[in-house]
Amino acid sequence: MSIFVKNLKEKGLLDQIHITVCNVGSRKISSLDDYGAGAWNLFAPNLTIYGFDADPDACEAAEAELELKQINWTEKHIPLALGKSVQEATLYVTKHPMCSSLYPPNETYTARFSYLPELCNLDFTIEIETTTLDTFCNAEEINTIDFIQIDVQGAELQVLEGALEILKRGVLGIQVEVEFSHIYVNQPLFADIDVFLREHGFTLFDLETNYRHRARSPIGSTHRRGQLLWGDAYYLQDPIRENANFQIKEPSKILKLACIADVLGFPDYSLELLEYLTVNYGDNPKYNFAQTIIEILSNFPDIVESGLDSLPVVANISSFLNI
Repeated sequence: MSIFVKNLKEKGLLDQIHITVCNVGSRKISSLDDYGAGAWNLFAPNLTIYGFDADPDACEAAEAELELKQINWTEKHIPLALGKSVQEATLYVTKHPMCSSLYPPNETYTARFSYLPELCNLDFTIEIETTTLDTFCNAEEINTIDFIQIDVQGAELQVLEGALEILKRGVLGIQVEVEFSHIYVNQPLFADIDVFLREHGFTLFDLETNYRHRARSPIGSTHRRGQLLWGDAYYLQDPIRENANFQIKEPSKILKLACIADVLGFPDYSLELLEYLTVNYGDNPKYNFAQTIIEILSNFPDIVESGLDSLPVVANISSFLNI
C-alpha cells in the first residue's frame, strides 16, 4: 500500500512524470500479476506497461481482458521469449505452463520436495527464437524503462544480460525471481543475479521467500518452513550514494524512484528521497515536497504526539514550507 503517491497525485505533482513498466513473464495467474489494477494504477493515465511471454495464448488472453476493461493507461502484451541474444532455443514446457523455462527441469531434485513435480516436471519441448529486451526497445524506439519485473523460471539472468543498454539508461527498480537451488538444470542462482545487479548499481532491498518440505517426510519443524528454494528479490537504485550513475541523478528520475519505492512498500526510502529532492531542488515548485511530507507524517498519531518538530527530516525541510 502506497503512502505518498496518492497525496502527490492529488496535488498534481505527478503530472510531470510517466512511469514505464516491463513485465517479463507476464502470464496473469493472480491479481498480483495485474499491474494496472494494483497500486501502480495510481500513475494512470501516465503509465505504460509492456508484458512479454513466450506463450502467445497467454498474451492473447491478456489483450482480450484489457479490451473488456476499457483501461485508461497503455498496456501491451507481446508474445516474445526474451533472453540474452537473438537465437534459436529450446523451451521446456512443464506440467503447469507457469513453470516452463529455457532450462530443463531438474526432475530428480524437485522430486524430493512436496508439490513440485506436478508443477515442474516436463510435458514437452518446442523450438523457439529468443530475442533481447534491448533489441525490442531499439526497434520500438523505447528510450527508458523505469521498473522491470522478471519471472522466467531460471532464465532471469539471461534476460538481464540482454538488457544492458536499457539498464544503463536509468532503470530504477527490478523485481526478479531468484532460485537458491537448482530447480532447473544448470540455471544461474540468486548469487549470480545478485552480483550482476550490484555491478550495475542496484541495491537489494528485500526478499520474499518460498520454502518446501521433503516429500518423503511425514514430519516438519514447528519453527522452520523447510528448505529455501526460491523467492522474489527487490532491487532499487540509490541516486544519493557516491558514484551513482548520472542517469539516475536527475531530479525527475529521483521523483520516479521515490514513487516506485512507495508503491513497492518502502515508504522510508521514499521519504528519504523526497526530503533529498526538497532540500536540493526545492526552489523549484515541482520538487518541493515539504508540505506533502508534513501532511503524510501528520497522519501518524504516535509521531504527532511525540512532536513533528522534533524530527530531523522536518527540521531539514522547514524552510521550504512557505516557498
